[in-house]
Amino acid sequence: MKKYMLLCWCLGIWAIHAQPAAPRFKALVLYENGGHHIAYSQAARGWLDSLAAAEHFTLDYLQNTDRIDDALLADYQLFIQLDYPPYAWTKKAEAAFINYITSGRGGWVGFHHATLLGEFDGYPMWQWFHHFMGGIRFTDYIATFASATVTVEQPAHPVMQGVAATFGVKQEEWYTYDRSPRSNVDVLATVDESTYRPDSKIKMGDHPVVWSNPDYAARNVYIFMGHSPSLFHNENYKKLVANAIAWAAAKTDR
Repeated sequence: MKKYMLLCWCLGIWAIHAQPAAPRFKALVLYENGGHHIAYSQAARGWLDSLAAAEHFTLDYLQNTDRIDDALLADYQLFIQLDYPPYAWTKKAEAAFINYITSGRGGWVGFHHATLLGEFDGYPMWQWFHHFMGGIRFTDYIATFASATVTVEQPAHPVMQGVAATFGVKQEEWYTYDRSPRSNVDVLATVDESTYRPDSKIKMGDHPVVWSNPDYAARNVYIFMGHSPSLFHNENYKKLVANAIAWAAAKTDR
């Protein structure tokens, strides 16, 4: 009898320890399941799933904004706009996202297409998102792609810790805008346009590529680089993205 009770006690202890730990946070990922960026999105999804398993958070994926509303976003501490432009959103999704960001209900990490700001595919520019991204408008891009060197401006910022002071990106489109967002955002990194290979005339001078807008309650990070799946073989890029996710999801003061 004593042996049986001891066995039950041991099994009880094992069962307690065997219970999976609760996830640190839940993230919602919005991406387009098509187009010429699909290879990036597919590579990103695999890498994000691995990161979530290692860092104990969970991910849910959406491929359009039809289901996004206040109730849905209430379940998530982080919104990842992986590869999705700031147009063709439902009005309900727009309103819920604005509330999410302005109320600081969760954090945001956006990539690449989030600054595709202007009139596209018959849609007007989303004015609120225009201001959120620092008041910029898309003007051009290097359609034939170029490699370049990214320079970190704020190495002490949590998003940049452990990222090399400069690092290369092998293939990117390098958008240009009608102005630098610098006066309206906190710039964390820029691209050195003199390092474009092959060289290009499509340049804008001061060219931020990673930034955060401190005028919003939500922790937010925009990372321009997000075209080629080769980015997920780039240790500095992966560190940058992992840092951005951890920082934006944290529920502490900015």
